[in-house]
Amino acid sequence: VVLAGNAVIPTIDAACRLAAAQAVPLLISGGVGHSTGYLYEAVRQDPRYRRLPVDGRPEAHVLADIAHDYWHIPHSRLVVEDQSTNCGENARFTRTTLESRGLAHRRGIVIQDPTMQRRTMATFARVWQGATTPPQWLSFPGCSPVLEQTDGQLGFAGGGAGLWPVTRYLALLLGELPRLQDTPEGYGPRGKDFISHVTFPPEILDAWRQLREDAQLAGALQARTLG
Repeated sequence: VVLAGNAVIPTIDAACRLAAAQAVPLLISGGVGHSTGYLYEAVRQDPRYRRLPVDGRPEAHVLADIAHDYWHIPHSRLVVEDQSTNCGENARFTRTTLESRGLAHRRGIVIQDPTMQRRTMATFARVWQGATTPPQWLSFPGCSPVLEQTDGQLGFAGGGAGLWPVTRYLALLLGELPRLQDTPEGYGPRGKDFISHVTFPPEILDAWRQLREDAQLAGALQARTLG
């Protein structure tokens, strides 16, 4: 199981639960990046994990503490990659770590923030592009959040414990499609070549355009610039 550093507690729990139940290695990838503060805050807000030290620590170290202290995954099954600062490095440094340590990885499960899961899978595909026998990477975001409107208020079904604030969730969603599209401005082969080609069903693009043109969401979109 590969867990890419993120701040979504249900996703983190899902990765630990899976690795513990299957008694398989858990590789955790994450250094200190521009979104690491969100993980610190999520841990502070969680009633189980709030005692853990977070400030200044790489994401992988914080997540390894969660995996070991709370999910009882032994250190012998934890692999920590603590240098990556973005999605591309998560994939590249995961490959380097697996190969340098001689760890078998014919097949594995990749778990990431659900809003970034599709891009992460495309990045892993790009990093192993051209390999003689590339691994089979299976996608599992750990949770599938659903927004609902109650009494005029937008929120997550089930309460949304451990998830993003709704405004950040929308900003992340709105910012992903321009990155995923295979255009000169995107991350695909015809753009920055960070990820493999991603094909979009027309209804997904239509839904994104509808959200993009919503005046109430304009600020969220502006908060996500391509970089």
